[in-house]
Amino acid sequence: MIERAAAIEIARSRAAEKGWGFAEPIEVVHRRGWFGQADRFEIKTNAGKLGTKARFVIDAATGEIISEGYIPR
Repeated sequence: MIERAAAIEIARSRAAEKGWGFAEPIEVVHRRGWFGQADRFEIKTNAGKLGTKARFVIDAATGEIISEGYIPR
């Protein structure tokens, strides 16, 4: 299983690769998998604020990005 800091770095590098902003504060939630599903990290940038946001869901076992999204406001 990857660490929380590693999940943040995976998300940060993907955001840079796509040219997306990666603003503080960052919210990271570790979700436990149910019935054979893998644990995952849900990462949101600019949490609780107005403006640009990026969101990532990362598999906690492999570090693979399951989903990603960006709001460029």
